[in-house]
Amino acid sequence: MKALFSVASTVPFARIVREQRRWLVPLLTVIAFNIGVLLAVVMPMSRSVESGERGAAVAARSLTEATADLQDAQATTDLDTFYREVLPSDLATARRITHLKLSQMAREHDVAFERSKSTPEAQKNSDLERLQVSYELSGNWDAIRQFIYRIETGREFVVIDNVVLAEGSDSSAPLSLTLELSTYYRVGGHDR
Repeated sequence: MKALFSVASTVPFARIVREQRRWLVPLLTVIAFNIGVLLAVVMPMSRSVESGERGAAVAARSLTEATADLQDAQATTDLDTFYREVLPSDLATARRITHLKLSQMAREHDVAFERSKSTPEAQKNSDLERLQVSYELSGNWDAIRQFIYRIETGREFVVIDNVVLAEGSDSSAPLSLTLELSTYYRVGGHDR
């Protein structure tokens, strides 16, 4: 073994290259070609990929911001539509809905109107006000149930806050119903 290492250390490098040229030339050609491809193709493409990734990140941020802006615009449009088409426009319209229309619905469902009381109430930090109404009615169970269903499914924006149902003095007496309702309207009508 010692002889092998000692011979290898005394063999000149030029002789090794001359004797192994048929293997070294193709190997060095392949290495040079790979270095050329790396410098000419891969490195510019990696810069291009990095640039594309930065562009994609910017585009994703822009898309997120645009989506948020669109949602804000739709919410504002939806809110304006709700104010304009669903809510009563003023106190007089709110009273008309809660008194006139509900009295008409009560008659349609054979529920007797006894009395009502309404109170406008300002809402903190809002351009809306609440009209709170307390209704006292009487009728049989089926008529009362249909009347309440009609209020809940009607086009008017009326919220049932509380329902109190009491039996009459005897079994033939009608049920007594107290409804606490609310509706909201904009202060100053349609102006914002």
